[in-house]
Amino acid sequence: MGYRVLWIDDNIDELKSHILFLGQKGYEVEGVTNGRDGLAMLGEKNYDAVLLDEMMPGMGGLETLEEIRKQHEHVPVIMITKSEAEDLMTKAIGRRIDDYLVKPVSPLQIQAALKKHVEARKITEQQVTHDYLSHFQAVGDRVATAASPDDWESIYNDLTIWGMDLYRYSDHGLLATQDEQMSAANLSLGKYVRDRYEDWVNGSDDAPVLSPDLYRAWVEPLVQARDQVLWIVVDCMRLDQWRMVEPLLEPFFHVSRRQYWSILPSATPYARNAIFAGLYPSEIVKGYPALWHDGIGDDSSRNANEDKLLAAQLERLKSPAQGRMRYYKVSDVRDTDPLRRDFRSLNDVKLIAAVYNFLDIMAHGRSQNSILKELAPDEAAFRTVMRTWFEHSSLFELIRDAGRAGTTVVVTTDHGSIFCKRATKIRGNRAASTNVRYKFGDNLTVDEKRVMLIKDPARFRLPPNSPIETYAITTENYYLVYPTNYHEYERLYRDSFQHGGISLEEMICPFAVLEPR
Repeated sequence: MGYRVLWIDDNIDELKSHILFLGQKGYEVEGVTNGRDGLAMLGEKNYDAVLLDEMMPGMGGLETLEEIRKQHEHVPVIMITKSEAEDLMTKAIGRRIDDYLVKPVSPLQIQAALKKHVEARKITEQQVTHDYLSHFQAVGDRVATAASPDDWESIYNDLTIWGMDLYRYSDHGLLATQDEQMSAANLSLGKYVRDRYEDWVNGSDDAPVLSPDLYRAWVEPLVQARDQVLWIVVDCMRLDQWRMVEPLLEPFFHVSRRQYWSILPSATPYARNAIFAGLYPSEIVKGYPALWHDGIGDDSSRNANEDKLLAAQLERLKSPAQGRMRYYKVSDVRDTDPLRRDFRSLNDVKLIAAVYNFLDIMAHGRSQNSILKELAPDEAAFRTVMRTWFEHSSLFELIRDAGRAGTTVVVTTDHGSIFCKRATKIRGNRAASTNVRYKFGDNLTVDEKRVMLIKDPARFRLPPNSPIETYAITTENYYLVYPTNYHEYERLYRDSFQHGGISLEEMICPFAVLEPR
């Protein structure tokens, strides 16, 4: 079946050759000579597109367009006009025209515009499917031969984009295949990180930018060069979630992005403190013991002093932001007003640092909230919910305020999360930490094919809380469950978002610089 097109033009009889040509290309074109008849036709039938003349007696093209949009918001409208006046084009765009052609127009020009707006999704769907299948084997080969952090960042970025495009444009039949590729990549990444991580944290030349390096390497140079920097850390934000909201910001900013790696455990007490301190956890404990809490049973308590850790880092770096830094932590909507309220009065502040915890709260709350789980049953749905939150959040409003003020904005995260699907047993002292992607405690026993066991934390720049403490850090999409009440907790945490382990989604973090347009 062809596409149905309504052509509204007072000289429709002179366009028979164009209509015949379009008919040969699969478009069923019906013509009317005025706007009122066109609106009546639109009320009686469904059309895939409207071709609209701008200069018509009686109801003109712009007036007709305005009425069309009141009743048919999503039907593509292509305006055809003799006028090249910029003012006319501006008015047409303001009334949500989809395309704009200037007479004389050839049948090929009209066909191209219709194809762009009517067939775009079908063409894109076919192309995305073709491109993914043609690159399928190449991705597998890249995973097998990945030898550097850059290789893994590129693989993760491509797999993320493929997953988002397949979900958006395909019939979802290939999503299971893409998910299997991501799982295979995480299996290989686990082996890669185990072999190299100890060297990385001890200064090897092939190490990526890690959490303690982030501020010094990428944020401080901007602070040195710009009048003001707004640095936002969205807790627990994955690359796919950032790529989902990035288009909302592109009308206001030039966006450049790169990726850095979270330290292990890829969890807030370790990764975010390391970011603000510019130090590894063992160095924080040694240099600033009063600013680190043991956190057993209360991970959030360890992040109570991020502002002080950041101030100490600025002092060590002799940053121009010393004494000219403000820090905010936003945990729920009630906390957002002070930051937005204060922003316009912070002209003399060199660095504004803000932590947003909403996404992490939502990820954890989803496990216990049946409504949230219903709204976000999988990764694709979760990032859609995240976009909806962001689009209506005060964070989005704050970023736009910063753009209008000419402030450079940096958006990043402390770690991501992974959709956990498989349980693996752990045995040990029940006083161990409660996180299910990693644990620390005495006498931990795990399946070391699935879990990285760190028996000497100091070598990995982690603080031991007792002489025999070990860290257990999961790989792939496993989560840790004690044998006692195993099936109860296995069901509780299956298909939940967790963090702290070794995976592309948790360790490779988005970092974006937004320069106002």
